[in-house]
Amino acid sequence: MHEGPYEFNCSTCKKFRQDIMDVKVLSMVKTTELFKRWRSLQVCKWEQNKMETNSFKSLLSRCCNAPLFLFTTKKNMPSGTKLRYEVDASGTLPIRSEIFRMFPDDMPYSRSQFRKCAVIGNGGIIKNSKCGKEIDSADFVFRCNIPPISEKYAVDVGYKTNIVTVNPSIITERFQKLEKWRKPFFQVLQTYKNSSVVLPAFYNTQNTDVSFRVKYMMDDFGSQKPVYFFNPQYLLSVQRFWALQGVRAKRLTSGVMLATAAMELCEEVHLYGFWAFSMNPSGIFIMHHYYDNIKPRPGFHAMPNEIFSFLHLHSRGILHVHTNPCRYSACVEIHGETCY
Repeated sequence: MHEGPYEFNCSTCKKFRQDIMDVKVLSMVKTTELFKRWRSLQVCKWEQNKMETNSFKSLLSRCCNAPLFLFTTKKNMPSGTKLRYEVDASGTLPIRSEIFRMFPDDMPYSRSQFRKCAVIGNGGIIKNSKCGKEIDSADFVFRCNIPPISEKYAVDVGYKTNIVTVNPSIITERFQKLEKWRKPFFQVLQTYKNSSVVLPAFYNTQNTDVSFRVKYMMDDFGSQKPVYFFNPQYLLSVQRFWALQGVRAKRLTSGVMLATAAMELCEEVHLYGFWAFSMNPSGIFIMHHYYDNIKPRPGFHAMPNEIFSFLHLHSRGILHVHTNPCRYSACVEIHGETCY
């Protein structure tokens, strides 16, 4: 009986990896068969393939270039420019001085600036994973749509946050578009300590004012937390890139957008909480999110195809998709530090 994980490049693991790669499109196999192949691959200790990773980064650099265009900046969106919205193609927004002032001078991050990054999806697959400590050990952590990271969840998802996105629909539905009391929303953002807040202000015209209110609110409360807006041209480029990889949707999920950016900004990318199926790889039913079971509106995202693409990237050694419980699952005290 083999003890411990197999090396990623041993003959057994090469076969298991090829079994995943042989599924060219998701509809080729039943979900149960895909799960079986993915479970087999879990005996292999993931290892980054530098050549494959650098090749994929080059593709992303040519199509999208997150280090220059992830956010709107004074450099890539000069004053006087007419900004084109992501989906309202006919709509433009003149970048007048009061808007221009909200942009950073330049992008705050550079290519491969961070060694190890964790991108945290909100999928139910992360519940009971005990991955919190492993996530918090990453050099940079991305989170989507202000998910809960209270003590109740931290053992699985950790606390550390460097970037958190906010979908304006959340502000509209839960915080009355910030037209009334703003402190409850401000307190939610304070949960993420010194992280940057990122919004798709220019997805469509409806998103703009409510996104700007977040910036105004943070300034009014004297917060040092940076507020950034996704560059709509960057998001369009990412949408086109993944469409060529077979992920065609009205809108990519926030998780895919962040994972795509992370692959340019980080040397090594680890995904947690990314899963788009009602069962985990062992066939056990799981909640849609780790904190609730509310499903997205049908037909908007293409989550199974997104995850399928990431399983391929994992098999090629480009990023690491975590679907198993983490090794830190036993709570012990090490050097006086108590784990979650």
